[in-house]
Amino acid sequence: MRRGGLATRRAGLGPWGVATWTLATAVPLAFLALFFVWPVLSLVATGFVTDGVLDLSGVPEVFGAARTWRVIGQTFAQAGMATILSIGLGVPAAYVLYRLDFRGRAVLQGLLTVPFVLPTVVVGVAFSALLGPGGPLESWGLDRSFVAVVLALTFPNVGVVARTVGGFWARLDDTSEQAARVLGASRARAWLTVTLPALGPALASAAALVFLFCSTSFGIVLILGGTAFANVETEIFRLTVQFLDLRGAAVLSIAQFAIVGLALVVSTQLRRAGERAVQLREERGPGARPKRADAPVLVLFGVTVAALHVLPLGTLLVRSLRDRAGDWTLANFVALVHPPDDLPIEGTVWQAIVSSVQIALAAAIIAMVLGMLLALVLSRRPRSRTLRRGIDLFDALVMLPLGVSAVTLGFGLLLTMHRPLGIGFDLRTSTVLIPIAQALVALPLVVRTLLPVLRGIAPQLRDAAASLGAGPFAMLRTIDLPLLGRSAGLALGFAFAASLGEFGATSFLVRPGEQTLPVAVAALIGHQAPGSYGAGLAGAVVLGVLTAAVMLLAERWRTDSRGEF
Repeated sequence: MRRGGLATRRAGLGPWGVATWTLATAVPLAFLALFFVWPVLSLVATGFVTDGVLDLSGVPEVFGAARTWRVIGQTFAQAGMATILSIGLGVPAAYVLYRLDFRGRAVLQGLLTVPFVLPTVVVGVAFSALLGPGGPLESWGLDRSFVAVVLALTFPNVGVVARTVGGFWARLDDTSEQAARVLGASRARAWLTVTLPALGPALASAAALVFLFCSTSFGIVLILGGTAFANVETEIFRLTVQFLDLRGAAVLSIAQFAIVGLALVVSTQLRRAGERAVQLREERGPGARPKRADAPVLVLFGVTVAALHVLPLGTLLVRSLRDRAGDWTLANFVALVHPPDDLPIEGTVWQAIVSSVQIALAAAIIAMVLGMLLALVLSRRPRSRTLRRGIDLFDALVMLPLGVSAVTLGFGLLLTMHRPLGIGFDLRTSTVLIPIAQALVALPLVVRTLLPVLRGIAPQLRDAAASLGAGPFAMLRTIDLPLLGRSAGLALGFAFAASLGEFGATSFLVRPGEQTLPVAVAALIGHQAPGSYGAGLAGAVVLGVLTAAVMLLAERWRTDSRGEF
């Protein structure tokens, strides 16, 4: 009888257990269905349905235009070149930060994460300050050029490659490489013939992720590319805001779905291949001390950080502290609180800062609540094959916001949130949709930060707790939540930083007089009024400092169980 009772407790959850897990699944599923699936599908229908009748005339009209194919080609070209450059600079960074051992290495690892979470508006403004009128490299003629866009897209993604490849490389057994060296192979040849092929899955996974991020970039391309070097994201925005061509924008979104869907599928498959390869290798100890032979890699890493990261951000800071005559001043920062009458925003930038922090905090809370529920559900290991397949499909649904562009999401919400489900007021006239959209953007980051930790919990712990009579709530309280520990702090930091700098969806949903800081900065930078550009630079500095501070604080909560980008 005792064995039978134990089997019953282990096999069945009981009514309360079933209700708990049903609720944990239903709440985020309903949220995704209402605020993600419905808006995106409605947007797609806009391009193919007219007055309730199927109408495909918009497809040849949009895809028959030469500009459409030029924009699609530029999207692939920008993302492809930025991916190649990110891999070329990220692999040496991965070697330095994950294979060598030196003082301050952990600090550098954390700092290299910051560019990834910096708002795209800040990155675009920083490179505009460096390469544009009045910048130290203005004479190079790179302002609003293809090169400027590619460099700015590379800026955040070197860290993505370094972290993705470096985490794999740190666990790579170097016995085969050492054997090749003993047999007479040079260091370079041993790396090219042994180590590089072994890094293949991680490199391919990183490349797919970087291509995904670059092909869906909005703020960087909008500021640095303009209409001449537009990508699909900015073209959708232009068709909607400037020409009110909703059907054309909806049809063009199909091309964006195809691009990001392909990148997301490739990324998922290659990431799983990389995970299987890592499982076959042992954990490495501390890295080796730098040697003279490492000097070229160290120099390349130093030049990358100095030229690609420090120089643009340093230029942004310096120019924010100077007026148009080149004199040192704090007038640009004073304008954030006491703006001149001719600035192109309603209210003050300080009000936008306060509003942004409040909205980002609400979005981070929403993303954390939903993300923890999703991570708990997705970390289960049901014995039923049907349930396992269901969890895999649920996992894919959760990751969809990462693959659908923020511009498409904002556009879809704008089309559908007119008294949804019989609600008595128009959600589009309030700021309610902004934290919802930002939470959807941040949700995959939260899940991917928490999920590896929960999946790393040994099933024997839960079985032992169940054998002692612990219910679902008791196991969550005593096993899952304590082991999440500091990873929850890292996830919260990711969610807050991503929400604070979100620009694509927010640009559709923000109302006049209620701008968030990224939207206000973009408006200031693009206006011709005297002092507007300087105030935009100062606002970008404030936004960058806020997100960097949040991310560095979150990195202090980081544990050895790291999430995935």
